[in-house]
Amino acid sequence: MVKVDIICEFIKRRYMKNSWQEDLKILLNCDLKTLYPLARSMNRKLEFYVGPTNSGKTYNAMKKLKEANSGLYLAPLRLLALEGYEDLKESNIEASLVTGEEQQLNEDAAHICSTIEMIDFDLEVDVAVIDEVQMLEDDDRGWAWVNAIIGVPAKRVIMTGSVNALDAVKKIAQYLDEELEIVKHKRKNELKILDKWTSLDKLEDGTALIAFSRAEVLKLKQKLQKKYTVSVIYGNLSPEVRRDEARRFREKKSQILIATDAISMGLNLPIKTILFTNDTKFDGVSKRKITVNEIVQIAGRAGRFGLFEAGYLGATRRDILNYIEEEFQSPIRTIKPPFKVKINNSQLESLSMHLKTKSLGKVLNFFALNMKFNGPFEAANLSSMLEASRIVDSKDGLTLEEKYLLAQAPITTKSTIILQAYNSYIASVVKKRPNHYKPSITLPQKAITQKDLLLVEDEVKKISLYLWLSYKLPNLFPDHDKAYILRNSFNSFIEKSLKGTLISDDSFVEKRFESRFRKEKNDRTKTKEYNKDVENRDKKANGFRKRSRKTF
Repeated sequence: MVKVDIICEFIKRRYMKNSWQEDLKILLNCDLKTLYPLARSMNRKLEFYVGPTNSGKTYNAMKKLKEANSGLYLAPLRLLALEGYEDLKESNIEASLVTGEEQQLNEDAAHICSTIEMIDFDLEVDVAVIDEVQMLEDDDRGWAWVNAIIGVPAKRVIMTGSVNALDAVKKIAQYLDEELEIVKHKRKNELKILDKWTSLDKLEDGTALIAFSRAEVLKLKQKLQKKYTVSVIYGNLSPEVRRDEARRFREKKSQILIATDAISMGLNLPIKTILFTNDTKFDGVSKRKITVNEIVQIAGRAGRFGLFEAGYLGATRRDILNYIEEEFQSPIRTIKPPFKVKINNSQLESLSMHLKTKSLGKVLNFFALNMKFNGPFEAANLSSMLEASRIVDSKDGLTLEEKYLLAQAPITTKSTIILQAYNSYIASVVKKRPNHYKPSITLPQKAITQKDLLLVEDEVKKISLYLWLSYKLPNLFPDHDKAYILRNSFNSFIEKSLKGTLISDDSFVEKRFESRFRKEKNDRTKTKEYNKDVENRDKKANGFRKRSRKTF
């Protein structure tokens, strides 16, 4: 009898094991298009407006959006979503704006401008414009473009992007078995490479200098503002400040623009000439030479049609110009599959249950290593989410759903201000206690050094994090309006600081050292003079005493 029981238990366990394995096998094989039933129920038509910068492809796409009864503009940046929103309003079209940090909802609007991550897959529209579709190659954000192309519920899906995304779009359309029309656009004016390198002492108005770090941009600003009026644009600046700096350049209140490759997407600026000041960049892993795709995307901003007959491309050193010219002539590198896919809520929950773990990091890693997709796709982990998962997994009292939400928040672990705020916000989620916004810094009267400015820039990012959470968890983060007003105040301070003189932190230390050295030197000089005075007085006093004794 005991033997029979043992056999029955063995069979039961074996059966249960196979059943668990079968369930997991089904879970780990995914057909992406089935996740978007509304899009699949529509007879969608795909269009790809392909071409270089300054070819009018986005303009033509937005024209079709304006003609539609209902529409959706999906932007790669909050700044571009805002520009699309204002463009529709200027054309007397009611519109709503939806980003991770702000929502301006209009109940009468049938058009929405949104950052691509904020897409609503249950909202059916006539036309959807997916801008900068070559971004599907991006390691951290490419998944959003993949999801949008596959899942946006629009009768007409218009994608805009550069030619390096053409094969990728074709492959995705083939996987979806949907009609694809390719509309080719040519650049409207010529882009010429300068014969000679250009000295920083001989810059023409309307020139944009390209550097590849905040430090390089501010160093150039410090050097050039003695001779020129300057605007700057770099990634760490908030969209509002970037927009203000771009406006100053557009209105000719500044002669020269100094920027990182942050200008390569979307910003329409009256740039006649683009000059590279460097041909290497740090990509988050290592320093490397910039690629032909990056050069073409940035250089395309030169020679805005309607303002200039041609655009010009050059460099501030001979060796950089030689590299830029050679790379510019080489073929553009095509985006190759597989395309990255991020874990969704349903997959996260199911994998957690099968793996019997509430560790977000373990589920994410298992997903990336084991998930298989039909079509040209692969499971991927986002580096930012992995960093955040290590933080949230170290906290007790969070559900897996809360961990996943917090891991998607816009944070950078490089900033102490943001990291401290993130931990504080997590604590509020754990304790279910409202978190009222408090600034980490007090605004000085003005920024003296680049480090002073960086602290304020980080404070703005901290506010953006709070605003993002205020939309996700409004009861726990109730100070949306206060944070929004404070962000405007901090942004105004940054704008004012960028118009003035900023010295590098090293220069500030050197000047402070020199000042202290001069003070100490002056003190020593004064001390010597004082000692001499005392010595002279002593001598006089001794002489007087000797004479007095003789007289006496």
